[in-house]
Amino acid sequence: MPQFDLPLDELRRYRPDLAEPDDFDAFWEKTLSEARQHELDARFERVELPLRGVRVFDVTFAGFGGHPVKGWLVLPAGAEAEGSEPLPVVVEYIGYGGGRGLPHMHLLWAAAGFAHFVMDTRGQGSGGWAQGDTPDPVGSGPAHPGFMTRGIEDPHDYYYRRLYVDAVRAVEAARSHPLVDGTRVAVLGASQGGGLALAVGGLVPDLAAVTPDVPFLCDFPRATTLTDRLPYSEIGAYLKARRGGQERVFQTLSYFDGVHFAARGRAPALFSAALQDMTCPPSTVFAAYNAYAGTERSMEVYAFNDHEGGGPYQQGVQLRWLQQYLRG
Repeated sequence: MPQFDLPLDELRRYRPDLAEPDDFDAFWEKTLSEARQHELDARFERVELPLRGVRVFDVTFAGFGGHPVKGWLVLPAGAEAEGSEPLPVVVEYIGYGGGRGLPHMHLLWAAAGFAHFVMDTRGQGSGGWAQGDTPDPVGSGPAHPGFMTRGIEDPHDYYYRRLYVDAVRAVEAARSHPLVDGTRVAVLGASQGGGLALAVGGLVPDLAAVTPDVPFLCDFPRATTLTDRLPYSEIGAYLKARRGGQERVFQTLSYFDGVHFAARGRAPALFSAALQDMTCPPSTVFAAYNAYAGTERSMEVYAFNDHEGGGPYQQGVQLRWLQQYLRG
């Protein structure tokens, strides 16, 4: 597959003129305030597994609307020993369609000596690659199959309002565990997980690091007109049936655009982009990267990769990069 988007030198300068809602900050302050009226009620139940190097906890906490959200907390063996210091924690968000899966799928960060909190994704996890265990009890109006258009006519009803709140509350739940050092929290994820990490980076002011990998949910106007690949094409399919609804739909999406959250991010950030990525086009990733407000930021570029991006190579970069921010 050839490179189809802007040349790399133009990507490094690309800054779309995106309309930001006047009440963007007020919308999210009110949304999070309403969510925090519900007790976090984070519960950690020990899971006995034939794994010698880690200790696993089945997590439940209150997300948007007080709805129960599942997760895993994976700790290095020995973290519970008397006299052990609290651990820095990596909070991970999952890609589109996936759920938290099974505990043995999440061993990397505990093997590196970090606590690892994996958030399940409400309503997702039945797409065939990683199971989910968290329902989304909120309905919506007419929508295209998938998640991108659920409640898309109004930002208060949009699916990603619930999911972004869950992601913020996941950080709060991770910080509540006595074996976690709440001052050393990194958020990361790939694709949808990267978009969630960006959103949390803009909504939680005191993170130690943010690492969005080929992030989804950025520069919606360009993404939805540049690629016909799922999930962005769900929006186009919806508008194909609902002629004349474009202005309202993109007004809703403007409250959830990763570019606006990037403009509020302050923690050190490590991005990645793939120049043949037809799912999350590189210009949309660079739009967020170039808007990022933090002074410590870097971008890994994979010139010959599609949406798989750097894969395990990027994980290796993250492992080394996070040492300075979580161990320092």
